[in-house]
Amino acid sequence: MAIIDNAYTYYLSTYGNRIGTRYDSHKKSELRKVYNQIVKLNKEAPLYKFKNSGTITKYAIDIKEGAQHIRNVVASISGSDDIMKALQKKSAVSSQEDIVTARYIGKDEEQMKDFDIEVRQLAKPQVNIGNFLKSIRRDLTPDAYSFDITNSSSSYEFQFNVSQTDTNYSIQKKLSNLITSAGIGLTASVMEDANGQSALRIESLQTGLSEDEKYLFNISVGGGATSAVALNILGIDQISQEAQNSSFLLNGVPQSSYSNTFSINNAFELTLRGISPEGQPATIGFKPDAQSVLENIQSLTNAFNSVIETSNTYAERYGQNRRLQYQIGSAADAYRDELAAIGLHKEEDGLFSVDASALTEIIESENPSEQLAVLNDFKQTLDTRAALAVLNPMEFVNKVIVTYKNPGRNFSAPYMTSLYSGMMMDHFC
Repeated sequence: MAIIDNAYTYYLSTYGNRIGTRYDSHKKSELRKVYNQIVKLNKEAPLYKFKNSGTITKYAIDIKEGAQHIRNVVASISGSDDIMKALQKKSAVSSQEDIVTARYIGKDEEQMKDFDIEVRQLAKPQVNIGNFLKSIRRDLTPDAYSFDITNSSSSYEFQFNVSQTDTNYSIQKKLSNLITSAGIGLTASVMEDANGQSALRIESLQTGLSEDEKYLFNISVGGGATSAVALNILGIDQISQEAQNSSFLLNGVPQSSYSNTFSINNAFELTLRGISPEGQPATIGFKPDAQSVLENIQSLTNAFNSVIETSNTYAERYGQNRRLQYQIGSAADAYRDELAAIGLHKEEDGLFSVDASALTEIIESENPSEQLAVLNDFKQTLDTRAALAVLNPMEFVNKVIVTYKNPGRNFSAPYMTSLYSGMMMDHFC
């Protein structure tokens, strides 16, 4: 049992925390196909033996998991046989990023057309700025005070105390923290000027006003005469900036929004950031999503490199052969020049490096499909090579051939899938 314990302990400690993906589940037809492949593989496989050490156990597990990861990555970036469909995903782009930014949130890019937007006015919050008072003085007498803050749906009472040791600044700071932490859609801060004076500034998180609203929040006296005096001294009931809606021309048609961030036809999310120069609208359109493509290609090369590093490590440390490196690494050799032309360079150690700037330039060119088409051939070849490693990882460990089977005159051995499973279950295999 020590052999199987070691195998499972290594597997669980190394790969047990991986989250399964939908590519790790299979239909009955897919499982039957794998089963038939294993039966065919073992029918003609020679009889061999190996020294069953922990090193071989770990190496076999690493081979199988690394190769399966390659297959999962290939599947995740290519839902069909053509990887270009995944790599041609596009994102929304604005011709004037300092005026308006865009993000595509729809589902069918082909149905969307470019459009123009000219920003006339940004949406603004309501801002109340109180009176500037000498920071080190105290204009409120020690007492208990209160005031009310009302918005379109609710009213809130705020109470605060003033002590002998308070100053105007400490009182304003106290009220700032009180209002901000209340969670009623307002933020408050204390402003200071060069004359040693400070004032309380209160701003709404919300922007814009509906036609039947006069304000987003209103501050009024909540107690008796002393509270009225305190509110008059603080001056925080004064509206310094009224809330306003954004205003813009969408393909020449006047539009408005309560916010600077809004959606168009549930397809584009726009964020207004500045005022357009007169008669110079920004154009919202599509461009290839370079970041998405880069991430997909980087995931593929990372999976490739991981398997090559596994082969190198076991060859250098434990004297294992480099058949795995040849099996997976040679998948790229036929496309070395084409891959290098798009920024994927195979180095001397067999690992891929990605030139992000060169790849981005190709992705954002007018017709990237012709140059990136090599990725489809590379993906298919790599997937085929990885599939063989998944079926029988023991093919790549050091072993001694005992005898070859008589070609064409053998029976299937469906219960002996490979010595990979035998290694896990019986140390005499």
